[in-house]
Amino acid sequence: MPNHSSMFTFLKRSSLLLLTFSVLLLSGCSADHTPINSETTGFFNHFVVFPFSALIKYTASLFGGSYGVAIILVTFLVRLLLMPFMMKQYKNQQQMKKKMAILQPEMKKLQEKYKDKKKDPESQRLMQQETLQLYQKHGYNPLAMGCLPILIQTPILFGFYFAIQRTPEIAAHSFLWFDLGHTDAIMPFIAAAVYFLQAKVSQMDMPAEQQKQMAMVAYVMPIMMGAASFGAAAFLPLYWTIGGMFVILQTLLAKHLYKEKDLSAVPKTLEN
Repeated sequence: MPNHSSMFTFLKRSSLLLLTFSVLLLSGCSADHTPINSETTGFFNHFVVFPFSALIKYTASLFGGSYGVAIILVTFLVRLLLMPFMMKQYKNQQQMKKKMAILQPEMKKLQEKYKDKKKDPESQRLMQQETLQLYQKHGYNPLAMGCLPILIQTPILFGFYFAIQRTPEIAAHSFLWFDLGHTDAIMPFIAAAVYFLQAKVSQMDMPAEQQKQMAMVAYVMPIMMGAASFGAAAFLPLYWTIGGMFVILQTLLAKHLYKEKDLSAVPKTLEN
């Protein structure tokens, strides 16, 4: 049975890669790029994608038709609405980390007890049983660290993503130095740099061993985002860049709120 620290790292790394891979997978050629409107059929299209498209258009109309500003503001709004779920997930992770530290001495004794019986099925069964008892004793549950926030945010982020892709007015406008509807040579590097920084910030305060285990994420995610951005219209790396910057600030805030503090003292509006 893997130790609890490895399990924690595996779950965190898997969730980050799964979310990134899902976004990139759905951005492929098989995605529906037909313009979205109120007559488009399908529950997800009608109740998720179209409202986001309408919100983008409305926001752009408030800023002189700037769809670049609209993407930035609506991305910020969506991330802000999802923030309480992510803060709750981070709080759960910190609680599990503290419980890990408490049960670690007993876990080492248990591993030492069975270290010479790895090939004995009965001994391994007893070790697993005692490990579960140890988890129950300290209230430790690695699965409680939070898959629910990811499940909640995924359809929302996908809906907003598809709304950007399927709002043709966006592609007809420019923002800063680039045309939103065409590829840009600079935005992919900006998006990759933001995701590299995001991965590094998420690994702050991690033990050196866990940082090594998570090192792959710091390089795979930026490479994936950068590669996808080179073949995408510039509005997509703009969206990814703004979303990544928000996640960086959110992570720094979470680390500040929960670092060496009583979790019960954190404002409830950020947790629930």
